[in-house]
Amino acid sequence: MTMKPSNNIWIRRQQCPCGDWKCYIKYEGDDQASVSSQLLKSETMPSSSSAEAVFTPYVGQIFRTDDDAFEYYSNFARKNGFSIRKARSTESQNLGIYRRDFVCYRSGFNQPRKKANVEHPRERKSVRCGCDAKLYLTKEIVDGVTQWYVSQFSNVHNHELLEDDQVRLLPAYRKIQEADQERILLLSKAGFPVNRIVKVLELEKGVQPGQLPFIEKDVRNFVRTCKKTVQENDALLTEKRENDTLELVDACKAMVDRDPDFVYDYTTDENGKVENIAWSSGDSVRSYTVFGDVATFDTSYRSITYGLLLGVWFGIDNHGKAIFFGCVLLQEENSHSFAWALQTFVRFMRGRRPQTILTDIDSGLRDAIARELPNTKHVICVWHILSKLSSWFTLPLGSQYADFKADFDMLCHLESVEDFEHQWNLLVARFGLVSDKHISLLFSYRASWPLSYTRSYFVARMLTAEFSQSLDSFLKRILSAPTCLQVFFEQIGIAANLQNQTREGIQYMHIKTCIPIEEHARSILTPYAFSVLQHEIVLSMQYATTEMANGSYLVRHYKKMDGECLVIWIPDDEQIHCSCKEFEHSGILCRHSLRVLIVKNYFELPERYFLHRWRVETSLLPMDDQHVQISSDECTQAFHSLAATLLTESLISKERFNYVHRELTGLLEHVRNMPVIDEFAMNMAANNVSES
Repeated sequence: MTMKPSNNIWIRRQQCPCGDWKCYIKYEGDDQASVSSQLLKSETMPSSSSAEAVFTPYVGQIFRTDDDAFEYYSNFARKNGFSIRKARSTESQNLGIYRRDFVCYRSGFNQPRKKANVEHPRERKSVRCGCDAKLYLTKEIVDGVTQWYVSQFSNVHNHELLEDDQVRLLPAYRKIQEADQERILLLSKAGFPVNRIVKVLELEKGVQPGQLPFIEKDVRNFVRTCKKTVQENDALLTEKRENDTLELVDACKAMVDRDPDFVYDYTTDENGKVENIAWSSGDSVRSYTVFGDVATFDTSYRSITYGLLLGVWFGIDNHGKAIFFGCVLLQEENSHSFAWALQTFVRFMRGRRPQTILTDIDSGLRDAIARELPNTKHVICVWHILSKLSSWFTLPLGSQYADFKADFDMLCHLESVEDFEHQWNLLVARFGLVSDKHISLLFSYRASWPLSYTRSYFVARMLTAEFSQSLDSFLKRILSAPTCLQVFFEQIGIAANLQNQTREGIQYMHIKTCIPIEEHARSILTPYAFSVLQHEIVLSMQYATTEMANGSYLVRHYKKMDGECLVIWIPDDEQIHCSCKEFEHSGILCRHSLRVLIVKNYFELPERYFLHRWRVETSLLPMDDQHVQISSDECTQAFHSLAATLLTESLISKERFNYVHRELTGLLEHVRNMPVIDEFAMNMAANNVSES
């Protein structure tokens, strides 16, 4: 097999952060695993049509070719617990090969071989035991058409037939597909030992250990056979990698001519070859000046073609969407490389460091952040932890895993450090995980991931499921197709431009409570930020306040559905502080503080509680919100008037009500199915065309 230079292939980092090289991560909800699993099934099982059509062969059965007959008998053998091999064939001058003998894999007896002249020759036990199961074919020509018929058939075996989970391990059925061959060679070239290659393939295909259509021995033999080919291609691959990285550097240089604010940097090794490279666009740098208070550094993927780790910096804009800040490719996954990446990023962003940085669990990255960003809060994204739980605990806990997962989810959202540590100890004891290395790992990082420890860190709603989906969508856009580094660089530029310049059309933000605070906030905040604040305003109606002697307030739900919160009100400076620390965490006031302000007869929130990052005026793109809002208000008034009249008329009789209900239901379904035209995006496109 001649291996051609492959395009870049990105895979999730599968090495577990516990440091054990034998420990790998299979991520929950990874689409690739489910797709690969389906591909695996199609590789390992006969097609449904052939599986349904296979019956016991019989004498006189006709086949178009001898290959068709062999495939048929092979499928029959697999279903019945054995495999077959081709025995002798008989040939004549006129007909060519006119007889084929197919026999059970245990047919005949092993012929003794001449022993090698060694001190301790290996005695290999033969599987052959003289089994007489067979299918003989004879060729005939009927009306000028060649066909094969079964002349002899026996299905009598003198050995046990295998079960499904055993028969698939017979050599005849163990096949390494071409796609897997390329993967194995790439991983082998990257230095992976055979047992780790098998583990990676199991994780990628989403199958249990030992369920691949081949075994470790097959991989080892394949790698050994292809070793010469790999060596021959080594120079070609090395040259390709070097050329591609140089082309990436050239692409960065060319980008500076088109975007004077574009920045990049790279390092070289002792041989002058590119080692690490990072870049950021002018738009990203400008976005960071507005939304750089919090940054996510995602290091989920690496390239197995180039042996590079991908790191992407993201922010969150005032519409709750992920925005691209910069990108880095690193040769090594260690503290030194991460330190260079962080230094370079801060330099790109003109020396401004984020208040908070969000990452995955990684000891090297944690050490680099502590050294390079000593005043920046470090938070481990909880979704990174949750995605690893299945790999860590499904096997040791078995049927208890679902209960463990539910208890762990509750732990993540406890507000008190004391409650967290108490419940953690109970959890560990209940499930017998005192000595588990992954439990120890999580506890050692506890200052960075549970809400009880990080609730006072400003994360600007980066820990929400919506932001996680927005970030994942961006990564899938740039990693979906295998490409060389230069094309990958261009894809990032396109995706970042789309990410920074498109958002949902302005939604009408209708009032739900008629409280002046809500009306005032609607005119200042983006629809995304307002919807979050509005939700808190609505819920604040369900809370009671009790004024304390020192002027502070105890706020609790009227049904005592959650614990009470202490709200401190400082009238001189118009400051309000809640023990839940939601404002410190997200930059949007909580229901407890809002309840106190309503009780204090506030008609507008103090200016300090409309953070600059959540205001309409800080949007990266200009928009005529006043016109949109006035237009939406007029539409709302018209609808309210029409709906009120319709309700009055429909309640006169049951017949009228049923008719109105039926028609409105159909109308609503029709409206929901109508295509949505984003007028904002269309206007932007028109402006861009006119400017050009």
